[in-house]
Amino acid sequence: MSTPRVLSDAPWLRSGPTARVLELLNGHGEEARVVGGAVRNALLKRPVADIDIATTALPSEVIRRAKAAGIKSVPTGIDHGTVTLVVDSHPFEVTTLREDTETFGRKAVVAFGRDWVRDAERRDFTINGLSVDAAGVVHDHVGGWDDIAARRVRFIGDPHARIAEDYLRILRFFRIHAAYGAGEPDRAGILACIGGRAGLATLSAERVRMEMLKLMVAEGAAVAVQAMADGGLLLQIFGGVAYTGPFIAMIAAERLLGLPPDPVRRLGALAVAVTEDAKRVALRMRLTNAETKALDSMGHRWWRLAGMDEAIARRRLYRLGEDRYRDRLMLAWARAGRGVDPAPWRELATLPTRWSASKFPLKAADFIARGIAQGPLLGQVLALAEDGWLAANFPLDEAAVQAIADQAVARFTRDLRL
Repeated sequence: MSTPRVLSDAPWLRSGPTARVLELLNGHGEEARVVGGAVRNALLKRPVADIDIATTALPSEVIRRAKAAGIKSVPTGIDHGTVTLVVDSHPFEVTTLREDTETFGRKAVVAFGRDWVRDAERRDFTINGLSVDAAGVVHDHVGGWDDIAARRVRFIGDPHARIAEDYLRILRFFRIHAAYGAGEPDRAGILACIGGRAGLATLSAERVRMEMLKLMVAEGAAVAVQAMADGGLLLQIFGGVAYTGPFIAMIAAERLLGLPPDPVRRLGALAVAVTEDAKRVALRMRLTNAETKALDSMGHRWWRLAGMDEAIARRRLYRLGEDRYRDRLMLAWARAGRGVDPAPWRELATLPTRWSASKFPLKAADFIARGIAQGPLLGQVLALAEDGWLAANFPLDEAAVQAIADQAVARFTRDLRL
């Protein structure tokens, strides 16, 4: 008999809220274990966040035990056997062991059971199919232990069957590989994803958005995205061309600048060359308003930022604001091509850390005093004056500012007469 594999370095398992939930659900003929991502992350020495628990107890029994212990229970997915228990403000999804009897995309008819092997076999990837009991013993029915050691992401069983059960697993395959895998994605998994790519059209835009934005910032995003592009999957998602070269260059630029990975900025590098691309991608992925505006700004004449001197860069920064300026500039940098000297781009990208514009010193009252009536024309004069102030390199000297105001009024009245 082989020696049991034990998860030794997991204090969250042996004390605190997790231990309390396991103690509640174990005993009197029932067993509970931590399953899925928490086990995977613990074995990989990654942070453990959400902790899911599987149990042989039926949902009604889970609720009964929670009530008896004074623990709040919420029937968040009762039809599929899931009850959320809240212990010390920590939510735990507790799901009764089950097996799918029929599947309809993301919908499934399930039967509750007591078979840990069957429950593991219905999950997506081997590294997500392990469970650990209250004593720390790791139970592996699908070969997940060896795959975690090899940092290999494989579907459980037949990849084609797993994907047909839920086409979101195509995106999850690449996202999980980007986050936890090493080297090229599993060949059998790639071929199954390519074979099932038409099923991506059946997914909700919200689910696609969630998976893609997570993929964008994963450690191994470059390899995973290239594999998706090679397999024709990105065309299905974006409805247009994907630019893997700029995407890889964007990752390199972020790292050179010491910036945290930004999902929308990376998405812009991958899918946006012009504003029309931004609108299409935002619609297909149902991006939020803030994400849509950021993507649209990146695509708006980014090429004008290439080769700027600092005086022009300051005016762009003033107009766009720090975030929009940096994102658009970095898109121009990413699309500049291989072999480009990074030094000038880095200088431009770090301008917001070295310089910030003063507030425009002229106000409406300055022009009313010069005879400009309130209304739309006043706004036009203010805009002319602001343009002149920018062109003069943001002066704050009172004489220079008043001269700019006089010039704006003179130009405006002259233009009105023409």
